[in-house]
Amino acid sequence: MTVVTRFAPSPTGELHLGSAYSAWTGWHRAREAHGRFLVRFEDIDIRRCKREFEMAILDDLRWLGFDWDGEVRRQSEHFATYGKALDQLGARGLIYPCFCSRAAIERELAASANAPHGPDGPLYPGTCRRLSVQERRDRIAAGQEHCLRLDAERAAREAGPYHFFDETLGRVEGEPLLMGDFVIARKDTPTSYHLAVTVDDHLQGITLVTRGVDVLPSTHVHGLLQKLLGYETPRYAHHKLLTDASGRRFAKRDRDMTIRAMREAGLEPREIIVRALAAAAAAS
Repeated sequence: MTVVTRFAPSPTGELHLGSAYSAWTGWHRAREAHGRFLVRFEDIDIRRCKREFEMAILDDLRWLGFDWDGEVRRQSEHFATYGKALDQLGARGLIYPCFCSRAAIERELAASANAPHGPDGPLYPGTCRRLSVQERRDRIAAGQEHCLRLDAERAAREAGPYHFFDETLGRVEGEPLLMGDFVIARKDTPTSYHLAVTVDDHLQGITLVTRGVDVLPSTHVHGLLQKLLGYETPRYAHHKLLTDASGRRFAKRDRDMTIRAMREAGLEPREIIVRALAAAAAAS
């Protein structure tokens, strides 16, 4: 099987050392296996994602010596494709409209002493899941703003058991309720990060997903969607996150850790890659 990896940043800032290491990981794994390395921009947040950041990221990748195969894919150009997958789930009664504001959700969670928690904090309590079909229709007809959520319990029953393979953890049994009834589409776009990533990895034939360990909880969600949509599940390699001397992870706000700043400081590509690999070794 041909190894196909991808680097899929959100163009909301400049490429930093941690992201460069993630790109190197996917590029190196593909090239050593004589496979394919793809670049994809996860730019569904059209308010924060900027084309100038895309151009800067691509320029940094080229300068670092990372080549890629085929055209760069932009998620913002494929909303109709994600909408079709959303329709498949909706036709099976697996999604429902949620009219709750963030403030209303926070109030309900604060009033509950036993609110279930996920990896990112309290889970959505399922308020709108309990609405009748007619009430949902009436609210939508009245123009009430809403997002769409996956009914996790119903989806779990339909999907049945599933698993994925991680190169460090081995076989991992899927936990479909880990993130509760997560948002699968928003009012301003017919998709979410979880749905778009799952559809893209399938359509692009990704066989190995290399990404930070911080995304590991999301892999349980992606595995669930893969099972529901009839997709093959790729292998995963969740790597450690690069951090500074104090243990704080690198982020786009760290201007001195951006590749552009390092270039301006006179560092050569090899020096930056060596620095990234050393930081990864220290994190391990």
